[in-house]
Amino acid sequence: MELKAVRLAIPDGANVIVGQSHFIKTVEDIYEAIVNTNPAMRFGVAFCEASGACLVRVEGNDDALRAAAVENALAVGAGHTFHIVMRDGFPINILGRLKEVPEVCGIFCATANPVEVIVAETEQGRGVLGVIDGSAPRGVEDAAGVEWRHSFLRKIGYKR
Repeated sequence: MELKAVRLAIPDGANVIVGQSHFIKTVEDIYEAIVNTNPAMRFGVAFCEASGACLVRVEGNDDALRAAAVENALAVGAGHTFHIVMRDGFPINILGRLKEVPEVCGIFCATANPVEVIVAETEQGRGVLGVIDGSAPRGVEDAAGVEWRHSFLRKIGYKR
């Protein structure tokens, strides 16, 4: 078995979501989940089949984000994974709905940070072991850090 760290391509101003699913209709169901939750969101989703033709299935409403999702899916190359690249919304806006999609088994990450996907490769294929999302902690927040966090969440509209 060989282990690899695959750095995802995240376009400026975008977020990514990486997860695992189990059926070819995943790409269509994720598309519907996103547009029914946030119709203004721009996104691309790519799903890696794990049997049959083993194609990357693609949906979305933005050609550049669809291409970025395909780029990430091909780089990771693990069957039954899906890759969403999105703008004009945040993962928090759609994560609950994605988790309700019947085919979705789990979510590895939802981030705008630099992210590496840890991939194991065997003779059979590739699988995702986990992700490295962003950087390691540099300390613990103090009173000023708490104030910054409270102000930031209110500034972007997530708290009143």
